[in-house]
Amino acid sequence: MKSILLKKQLVFFLIFCCAFAFSQTKIQVPANAVFYMEVNGKLLNSKTNWQKLNPILQNLNKNDQEKPTWKDFSDTGIKNDAKQYHYINFNDSIKSYTAHLILEDATKFVEFIKVSSKKELEITKKNKYSYTNLNDDTFVAWDGKRAVISGISYTKKLPKFDYDYAADSTVVVSVEEPPMIDSAYAEADSTYYEPEKPFNYKDEIKYLKDEIKYTKEDIKSHQDDIARMQKDIKYLEKHQKYPEEKKSTTELDEVASAKPTEEYDEEAEDLAYQKEMDSIKAEDFKIVKAFAELDFDRYFDSNMEVEVPKEFVKFQDGNSDVFVYSNYGEIVKNGAYKDLAKLYNFGDLIDNLYNSNSSYNLYFDKNKVKVISNYQHKDSEIQKRFSALYNGKKNKKLMSLISDKSVGYYAINVDGHKYFDLMYSLFESKNDTGKYQKELELMMETIKIVLDEEAISKIAPGNGVFVLNALNTKKVEYTDYEYDDSFNDKEIKKTKDVVVPDFTFAFATENENYWKRVFEVLTTNKELSQKFSKNGDIYYLKKDQKNSNYIDQVYFTVKDNIVYLTTSLENLVPKKQSSVSQKWAKDAAKHPSSGTINMQRLLQGLEKEFTTISQKEGFNLFRKNIGDVYFKSEVKKESIETEFNYTTPNSSENSLMYFFDFCNDLIKISEKETSTAL
Repeated sequence: MKSILLKKQLVFFLIFCCAFAFSQTKIQVPANAVFYMEVNGKLLNSKTNWQKLNPILQNLNKNDQEKPTWKDFSDTGIKNDAKQYHYINFNDSIKSYTAHLILEDATKFVEFIKVSSKKELEITKKNKYSYTNLNDDTFVAWDGKRAVISGISYTKKLPKFDYDYAADSTVVVSVEEPPMIDSAYAEADSTYYEPEKPFNYKDEIKYLKDEIKYTKEDIKSHQDDIARMQKDIKYLEKHQKYPEEKKSTTELDEVASAKPTEEYDEEAEDLAYQKEMDSIKAEDFKIVKAFAELDFDRYFDSNMEVEVPKEFVKFQDGNSDVFVYSNYGEIVKNGAYKDLAKLYNFGDLIDNLYNSNSSYNLYFDKNKVKVISNYQHKDSEIQKRFSALYNGKKNKKLMSLISDKSVGYYAINVDGHKYFDLMYSLFESKNDTGKYQKELELMMETIKIVLDEEAISKIAPGNGVFVLNALNTKKVEYTDYEYDDSFNDKEIKKTKDVVVPDFTFAFATENENYWKRVFEVLTTNKELSQKFSKNGDIYYLKKDQKNSNYIDQVYFTVKDNIVYLTTSLENLVPKKQSSVSQKWAKDAAKHPSSGTINMQRLLQGLEKEFTTISQKEGFNLFRKNIGDVYFKSEVKKESIETEFNYTTPNSSENSLMYFFDFCNDLIKISEKETSTAL
């Protein structure tokens, strides 16, 4: 008796432990999510000036009566200094966006969503939470401490075509992810999809006979049309016009007195159409709602801690204000390019091209916005080839072309020889799948035999720089037309100012003779020599006085193992550099990829493109607030890391508030234009 009682107690204890363990399960971010974002509320909240931000948000959130719908956006019931988790997931039929928030005041949060929705909300209460729908595809659920926002879009699956069946075997769907909602829909309305009937040869024979009959009638109809048209041709050849048709008085009276056999009721048709659309909308809403409830049940049955796949946060910096992860491979595989990949089945080529992740750490510093991105291919061998490509030789001579007066530059230092290894690896197949995989592999082998990779890489080893020296203006003539009251046009010659770029493009070479031969052909070939000429070692495009193109002159030459293409001979001489431009040149020579843009100089060159009063006001606002851009890339942490910096020149507290201040100024200009128009 004691042993039986002991066994019962043990079973009860195990059941209790399992139930407790289940209740403590963390909520998992789907491993195939295409987008994940983590917001560091503590850092962002400390940088937010709510006193300045509130009026901006109130202005953006006005209702139809031009009154703000919420007074204090710093007090919405959401805990501002807590972390937020956002992610997007989709498949063939369901696209979903999910946000996890921590609440400070659940009652105020409910009040906030009621006011923000600007309509009456129907709240559904469940055992552990309550939820409502803000519209047909956005749902919000909450308990006393947490809230979940779910945006769901449903697209009915279309009938499959032949290529779909071949591709289906490559698509794997997790049972815990959104695709299972289709089965929920089948339970809600099992009659929605008709079951496929078994093949009946008698029905098929009847169908084919009907097709033959229809085709014969169609042929006869076409033959009659051909005979009629041949008769018309003969008549036109003789009379040069069609015969005039004269209707008798009796016929005209019959036409005038004729009444339609069936009166068309446009209002009834519109009503029937709207009813059908409402029915479809209701069915879609049933699916979306079922999916939202399923998602909410899983969340509130867990311990409400979000667990993120390690791959997503591999490059996350805990000190960043916002962290973003994007899975580009999943976007291509299940997104807009999915059907294209099925139609053109080239084995692993599409996967090799796009099967990568990108991570972004965003920082709102005192006087600049910084973004650090990490690109990593999921195939380690392909990633190694990307890294090898970015480990090129340095060339300081090229970077001497960067000057203090430059508008901007873009420089690269890659290993041109490694480009071929990368290209070949993208065409390699790991599974020997794809209709044309063998042909692609043969093509690659042929290219390897034909191309002398070492010789090609000596022509252009991989070092280059593009420098935008200035943006000048020149007057060009163009043709316009004026019309009189009778709409007769009159051709008028006018002039206008256009922007002309002054630039230098240069790249290193280890084979000067090859480029000299190319340039010589331009000046000695019978046809090309009409456009190109030379003066010593300088080759140039002949200037045409009647030419209305934006660029008047282009020079090109090769010297000291550098090929130059420029709009001015002055650009061929190394420039005097200050400490700032010396730093640019040093970074340009050091990093595989780097660049900068002086936005003030860029806008100064574009000023004459803005002619109207509103355009000039917008231009002046941008010129006042715009900052400079600088970026650099290098191989780091088994990835290609790019650091992007944008300076914020105005007097805002920090770069976060800079964007809100800028937005506020734009709103003021917009309101001024609206009031002027009224």
